[in-house]
Order: sequence, then structure tokens, then C-alpha cells
Amino acid sequence: MKRLFVLIFIFCFTFGFSQDEELDSLTIQLAYQSPDSSKVDTSVSIIKILFDKKDYSKAQKFITLSEDLAKDLNYKKGLAEITFYKARISNQQGNIDKAISDFKNAKSLYASIKDTISIAKVNSNLGVLEIKNGNYKDGLAYALSAIKELEKRELFDELSKNYDNLANTYETTGNLEKAITYYLKKLDVDNRSNNIDGLVNTNKNLGDIYTKKENYIQAVSYYESALGYASSSDEKLRAQILPYLGNAYLKDKDFKTAARYLVESINLNRRFENKKEILYALNSLGDLNIQQGRLKTAEEQLQEASNISRVTKNNEELLRNYKLMQILDSKKGNFESAYTWQEEYYKLKEQLDQEQAKNSPIIIIDDIDEANLQSDPLLIPNTLNEDDLATKQKLDKFKLIFYALLAAFAIVLTFFVLFFIKRNSRLKYTRELEAKNKKIELQNEAILEQSKHLENINKVKDKLFSIVSHDLKDSLTSTKGFIDLLKEGQLTQDEFHSLLPELSENANNASLLLFNLLNWSKSQMQSLEPKPSLFDIQEVFSEKVKLMDQKFEAKGVRLIDNTLRDFVYADRSMIEIVIQNLLANAVKFCNNGDSVSISNQISNGKAILSVADTGVGISKEDQGKLFGNNTFTTRGTNKEKGTGLGLTICRELVELNKGTIWVESAVNVGSTFYVELPKNRVENPGET
Repeated sequence: MKRLFVLIFIFCFTFGFSQDEELDSLTIQLAYQSPDSSKVDTSVSIIKILFDKKDYSKAQKFITLSEDLAKDLNYKKGLAEITFYKARISNQQGNIDKAISDFKNAKSLYASIKDTISIAKVNSNLGVLEIKNGNYKDGLAYALSAIKELEKRELFDELSKNYDNLANTYETTGNLEKAITYYLKKLDVDNRSNNIDGLVNTNKNLGDIYTKKENYIQAVSYYESALGYASSSDEKLRAQILPYLGNAYLKDKDFKTAARYLVESINLNRRFENKKEILYALNSLGDLNIQQGRLKTAEEQLQEASNISRVTKNNEELLRNYKLMQILDSKKGNFESAYTWQEEYYKLKEQLDQEQAKNSPIIIIDDIDEANLQSDPLLIPNTLNEDDLATKQKLDKFKLIFYALLAAFAIVLTFFVLFFIKRNSRLKYTRELEAKNKKIELQNEAILEQSKHLENINKVKDKLFSIVSHDLKDSLTSTKGFIDLLKEGQLTQDEFHSLLPELSENANNASLLLFNLLNWSKSQMQSLEPKPSLFDIQEVFSEKVKLMDQKFEAKGVRLIDNTLRDFVYADRSMIEIVIQNLLANAVKFCNNGDSVSISNQISNGKAILSVADTGVGISKEDQGKLFGNNTFTTRGTNKEKGTGLGLTICRELVELNKGTIWVESAVNVGSTFYVELPKNRVENPGET
């Protein structure tokens, strides 16, 4: 027997079972050892090396040979180690049932020699396998029974695996607080063992749990930690974390940060072709853009997400996609389409709920006593013994009773099936009724919005009629009276020339009033759309000053031109209206000998335009009324009338061009109006 064993191992060595130096040394040592326990120990060392190298077929050959020797010697420690590696190999090869059986055999052998640390390792592995098989209660029992010994020996790798297994199980069964407890324990041992991969995955898992709990601040914190451990160099890990981090920022209403992370995640995951993460990020971006009012962009992203979810059969994200499409069409006013998406949403949700109920057994794990399990590392749940056989024989005597109970159960089951069908029918009717109510609610909201819009338009109309009937009527009546006197020959030549400036002023006032009324009413009716381009602001100032020359001369106001050649990005015609109004106002409130200064400069990458006068100034109280939606006007230094709309139009036109307008003024000192405009194209915040 001894000679045969030696020849077999020499044969294995000759044909190159391994090129590793340590493996070669152990193989030679094995070949010349006597068939005793030390030979078994050497075989176990070789099996361990081959297992670590994932050379399972060679490891299995050594297991077969050394197992027979260990049995002949009744060497329980060696046989336990060999059986333990048999189980690990079966697990790696996907033979879960055989792995569980071998682990239980190894555990019995370790128990016979009272090797508590090895029992803890076996329990840890059994916990993983039983949970993978859906036996949550047994899996938790095994995992919990291993913890005390593993913690005592500070076996961080085994503890990390055990804590992860427990946390996953509690999360699956809905006990999120327990899951958090064990993930935090795993974080601690991963930190102590510097397990970077473990730190990344555990932080991400905690982020997922806090997202489920809708605690988005905590979720962001853990996702950011995972991202930090992943480091910027590991783009594959970043790609897996970024969609969920971006979604957590979105739920926390930090749209700018959410957009940055989600866009980066899509770019990275497209590179690595990670369909699941691309789909998740697209749905989140669609949600973000709906909330920010960018409905066209949101629609494109949600349509792409819908296609990916169907191709990858990701019904969870498809369900989310249906909900977002319903919200999108509601905001667009497509209520028929929104109702269709709502029906699809409920149909798919009902399907998923039924599949979950069918595939997920009822799991009761709250009755597991963790304290007792951790104090008894030899616990073996659901193991059979001789008493079980005797019990089975006794049960055979009660077959007739069992069949009777089975018949009664069938009757009861039939009753419950009929009850369930009736209940489902009632639920379906209730859902249809809810859907119809939702549709009516959406239609009512649309009608309410239209009513408000019509009410606003009606107010604009009333305001227009008020201004036209008052200010415009005065100017036209005065002009008509002058013309009538002239026609009837009641004016001398000298009187005609003396009244001519007043006639010109009335005509100018009427023209400016109509000009401002037209632009203001267009902006109120929401029909003004800027057409921005790059243009020289000095040219605009020059053109508008020429139009105002006559007014400057008539009032004896001096113009100081400090403008420079500079380009702004805006709608030129709109900015011309703004500058013309500001110049007209400046002259209006100046006295003879005052001055008006115009200038432009660059500040923080933007153009700042200013129109300053040394006129009568504006009180603090009146400054707050200048840019409001209600008309506000005062007469000029020569009793000039105004429409009260000029500065309101200026504000609206400036804001349409992504700019701001403000005033600085002091009574009897003068006023300065400032306009800030972009120098290049401005994207909407968070536009993606």
C-alpha cells in the first residue's frame, strides 16, 4: 500500500502537477513520507495551495488519495480538513447541495475534536450557502453561531464575509435596522484589515439602504465614502457608484450636484457598457429635468431608458420609467397620454407584486435568539438523527388522519381561492375607479391653469385699456386741439411757432407710449422670445444717443460718453429698447445744466452697462416701485408725462436675456441705472 501511494504521487509530480516552488517541495516530501498523520498533513497543505490557485481538478485527486489514508489511520483532524476543502471545491463548482453536505460532515469531525475555531469557519460557510438556497432561518442561525468565536480570534476576513452575509439576509427580509447594524460591523473589520474592496461595497450597500429609508443625507454620506475609497483612478468602481450617488443628491433636491454626478456616470458607464447603471442614471436624469422644467430633454432621456429597460428586462426600472412618463405628460398637458402611462404603471406593478408573492416565501426570522446562537458554536440547525427515523415511523401510523386533513384542507383552500378571486375583482374595480378619478383630477388641474392664464390676460387687457384711455387720450386730444386751431386760422404765425415744440413733445410722448405698450403687452402675453447674438454695445449707445440729441439740446443737458467697444451676447433689438428707455428717463429728470453719463465695463466675465444722470434723483420708497408689475410714473422736470411701463419693460427684457437691472439713487444728487449682460452664451443651470 505504501509503495503504491508513493508511486502515484511520483507519477503526479513527474507529469507537472505544479511548477510552484513550494508545491514542488511539498510534493517531493509527500512522495517519501511514511503513511502516517504527517503525510495527511502534507497532503492538506498541497490541497490548500491548489485550492488557492483554483486548480480544483488536481486538488480533488489529492483529496481522494489522502482521504483514504486518513480514514485508515482514523486521523479525524486530517479527515476534517480534507472534508472542509471538499466542501469548498463543491461550492466553487456550483454543487451547492453537495457542498452543504460536506460542510456538515466536516463540522461533525471538528466537533469530535472540539476545534471551535474551525467549527466557526464551517458555520460561516454554511450560513452563506443556506441563505443562497433560500433557507434564511437556518442560514442566519449558522452565521450568528460563528460570530463569537471569529470575533474572539479577530479573523477579519471570515468576520467580514459573515457580517456581509447577515446584513444581506436582514435586508432581503426587510429588517433594515438589523442590516445596518451588521454592515457597520463589517465596515469596522474592513477598516482594521484595510479591505478596500469591502469598504467600497459596504459603504455603497449602506447608501442603498438609507435611500430605501428615504434618508438621503445619510445615503449621500455613505455613497461619497464609497467613492472616496474607490479613488478617481478606478473608473469601473466609480461608474458603479455614481448613478446612485447622483440619485441621492436628486432626492435631496441638490439638482446641480445631482446633474454633475449623473452625467459623469452615464459617460463612464457607456464606456464600460454597463446597461443597468446607464438605465438607472437616465431615469434619474429624466426625473431631474422634469423637476427643472426641461421637458424636451427629459422626454429624450426617458425614452432611451424605456428602450434599455425593455431590452434588459429590468421591470423595476421600467416601472419607475412609467411613473416619470406619466408626470412628464401631465406637465405637458397631454392628459390622455398621461392616463395611458398610469394604466401601464399599475398593470406592471400588479404583475411584479404577483411575481414577488409567488417567488418569495414567507420568512419568519424574528424568533431567532442571537445571544443563544452566539454562545453555542456547535449548533447545527435541522440536522437529522436516529430519533427522526423513529418519528417518521410513528407518523406512518397516522396516514389515514393525514389524508382526511388533506381533504379538509382542499375544501378550505377552495374557499380561500374563491374569496381571493372575488377580492381581486374588487381591487381591480377600485384601481380602475382610482385611475378615472386621477384622470379627472389632472383635467381639473389643467382647467384651473387655463383659467388662471385667461384671468392674467384679462388683467393685461384692463391695464392696456386704462393706459390708452388716460395717457394716450391726453396726448392725442392736445394734438387734435392744436390742429383744429390751426385749421380754423385762429393762430398767428408767432403763436404757431411758439406752440410747435409742445406739439412735437405730445407726438413724441404718444409714440413712446405706443412703443412701450406694444412691447409690454407682448411680454405679458408670453410671446416675446429673445434671439441672442454677439454685437458691439458701443454701436447701440451711439445710435440711441443720436436719436436723443434733440432732447438733450432742448433741455440743455450735457452728454458724457465713456463707452468702450465691447461685445455682449443678447437680443440686440431688446437691448436697444432698454437703452432708449434709460436715456429717455435720464433726460426727463434732468434740469438745465445737468449731465448724463453713459459707460460700459467688464466685471466677472460679464458686461456692465450704466446710464447715470445728475438730475433730481429717486427716493428710497419710490426705488422699490420702479421695476414692479404695476405702473408707476412721475412727471419730469418740464412736466413731461410717462407711461409707467418703461422700466417694467426694461426689467423683463433684461431678464429674458439672462441679465439683471438695478438702480442706485439719491434725492437731489442723481440716479445711475445698471444693466448686467452675458458676454457669451449662457446655458440653463443643470442643463444636460
